[in-house]
Amino acid sequence: MNGKPLDCVVIGYNELPFDRYEQFLRGYGEDSEAYRDLKFSYVQTGPRKLDYVGLLNHVYEAARGGGAAGAARQAFLSGDIPNLAAAVLTSYLNTHGCTARYINLFQQERDRLAAYLAEDPLCVAITTTFYVVNLPVNEMVEFIRRHNPRVKIVVGGPLIANHVRNGRGDGTAVSIGGVSPELRAALDDMGADIYVNEGQGEATLAQIVATLREGGDLGRVPNIIYRDGARLRATPTAPENNSLDENSIDWRGFTGEDLGRTIQTRTARSCAFNCSFCNYPTRAGKLTLAGLDTVERELDSIRQLGQVRNVVFIDDTFNVPLPRFKELCRMMIRKGYGFDWFSYFRCSNSDEEAIELMAESGCKGVFLGIESGSPAILANMNKAATIEKYDRGIKLLHDHGILTFASFIVGFPGETAETVAETVDFIRSTGPSYYRAQMWYCEPGTPIDRHRQKYQIEGEGFVWSHATMDSLEAIDHIDRMFLTVTESQWLPQWSFDFWIIPYLLGKGLTLPQFDDFMGVANKLLAMNVAAVTETQQQALSREHLRTLVEQARDWNIN
Repeated sequence: MNGKPLDCVVIGYNELPFDRYEQFLRGYGEDSEAYRDLKFSYVQTGPRKLDYVGLLNHVYEAARGGGAAGAARQAFLSGDIPNLAAAVLTSYLNTHGCTARYINLFQQERDRLAAYLAEDPLCVAITTTFYVVNLPVNEMVEFIRRHNPRVKIVVGGPLIANHVRNGRGDGTAVSIGGVSPELRAALDDMGADIYVNEGQGEATLAQIVATLREGGDLGRVPNIIYRDGARLRATPTAPENNSLDENSIDWRGFTGEDLGRTIQTRTARSCAFNCSFCNYPTRAGKLTLAGLDTVERELDSIRQLGQVRNVVFIDDTFNVPLPRFKELCRMMIRKGYGFDWFSYFRCSNSDEEAIELMAESGCKGVFLGIESGSPAILANMNKAATIEKYDRGIKLLHDHGILTFASFIVGFPGETAETVAETVDFIRSTGPSYYRAQMWYCEPGTPIDRHRQKYQIEGEGFVWSHATMDSLEAIDHIDRMFLTVTESQWLPQWSFDFWIIPYLLGKGLTLPQFDDFMGVANKLLAMNVAAVTETQQQALSREHLRTLVEQARDWNIN
């Protein structure tokens, strides 16, 4: 890049092939909570298990005659949107005296990564925004070591934060100069050289690069755990406060990259709320907002790419504070960007004027973290919302042509069969466009974890119990919910979260076509969940697949 030696390669995401991940979770047992949770994300077609992206490609290829040529073309690819964490790090490094390049999807860009490694960069930085286990990182570390054993491997992000928190053992996970045995075991399994222990990490990564370039002492870089011979050493922490205004992304700087038709961005960092099931505000710090001029400048750079159809705002609380959100919508109306947008949205913290402005400025869909239809569970969750506000908000969104995806948690402390029934009634009465219910994940370090005694919480992760429910009962409730709710379409999690919708629209699928696909795909999924004989399953699968192939003949994919 500009003739300068390559300092750092940033890798965005490694989505393991579904068959590998399915096999990994099956190791816990097909009746385990983790595996039953995964079953809501794939369909069985004969001997094959396909996630929904795999199913899309399967029927698309069949609609075009299949064969080697059809199979070679992968029309749809989960995660084929620029990874924002990697884009932010790459942009930050390139504007702070470093030379960085960007790999969006490890699985699909291995050859490109190998070519970058052949240039002998100082380091490779691996982001971990979507990982809860080491497996995806392990695969990348092994690949990097095989192609360039000299390069330093840096890992940061939520997975490292989770390991630090969970590795406390009898004392603290990290002390200056060393780490606990529990944390060491987790990091040794990962096999990298340097770990960033900071919620933001951009400035720390830039310091790592500068230190490696100068042959300096990594012990002088704050916020890291690094390998020193056979030991792991920790340096003092120095919290970062990187300015969103000074470090916004100019997307035109990604020269030569095919960024696609859908781009993610953010206008804020952290969250204005403190839900008791979430530790993100603790990890990310105080809510920080970018100025509207900064947002406008970045959206201008997106428009100047000339190909973007959809923008996804990933702010946890995009419409908070509400006056700023209305001004942001007015700015987008004034600028007439021409792309559609999607975001997280707190419909309990909005009003009709805001929703009118959203629709006029190009909003086509929102992710609603409703979490429960029970007032008692919302209170336990510290959601600062009411069922009545949720109900009115969803109605207003639908009245203005904005599709909704409602996310729910089943099994939170205090949950009973009666409160689950309230959630089912809420879904049926409000009819969000799409919904998903996930079993509560008992995560150490979240605010509710401080109330284990009050709720008699035992266990963690996917396997837990409390005074009113256990994890197996919760997953049973989700089975029944999926099989009985017809007023809203189920949207899976693995490879097919809400953000798949703007991606597929950018590829040329229409919303009615997507909705038709989901209706039939969920009939296939229902056979995984319900007690259907093998003979019935084979017959119904053939019928549903024929329907999907007929649908796919009308798709105009680009």
